[in-house]
Amino acid sequence: MLAILYDIHGNRPALEAVLADAREHGATRFLLGGDYSAFGAWPVECVEILRGLPEDTTWIQGNWERWQADPGSAFDQPVIRGANAFVREALGPGAVQELGGLPRQVVLGDTLFVHASPQSDVVAFGPEASAEDAAMLLEIPQARIVFGHTHLQFLRSAEGGAELVNPGSVGLPWDGDTRAAYATWDDTEDIDAVTLRRVTYDVEESASALDALGAPWATATAHRIRTARFDLPS
Repeated sequence: MLAILYDIHGNRPALEAVLADAREHGATRFLLGGDYSAFGAWPVECVEILRGLPEDTTWIQGNWERWQADPGSAFDQPVIRGANAFVREALGPGAVQELGGLPRQVVLGDTLFVHASPQSDVVAFGPEASAEDAAMLLEIPQARIVFGHTHLQFLRSAEGGAELVNPGSVGLPWDGDTRAAYATWDDTEDIDAVTLRRVTYDVEESASALDALGAPWATATAHRIRTARFDLPS
């Protein structure tokens, strides 16, 4: 059983809850889909926990790993600038460069893992079919594409039959459900099925730790954790 974790975002309580739940469901292998540290109060701790997973754990790069290694490529928004400065200082140059050098995609069997879509780490498939799906799937031979980035958990079929899987966000869901989100893939010989999962964790611990930092980006993220919405208060 493979556990698929995307968009952890430095949320240690959520990560620990997901790993415990995944192991209870029989997961012994792990696929990590990017955005490991930024926005949460525990960027270093989350990376250390992930480094403690089995040696065959698969890592890919998210847009935040790219932004951390190349701050000039990040969106020019106050919350993003503040979070990026915090996480870069916390991780240090060695870890920033290491994570920034991760591969952008990986293929396991007939499944392609990317952060957002095959062509981009910031343009992703949505929960509903879109005219953009065909272009994002052009010349992609795999039968299943797993991606994150939008923090919206869903599974659907695209026109043409490809299975699109968004495991959701471990540390920062934006679908109104505050529970941590991830997926498992049973890829045993006679089974090939992905299951979407949700896990309860101490949301207030994670939000309060951000409030204690006192920075505008942290206050904004605490609100998003409590509401499980991208929107910020007016």
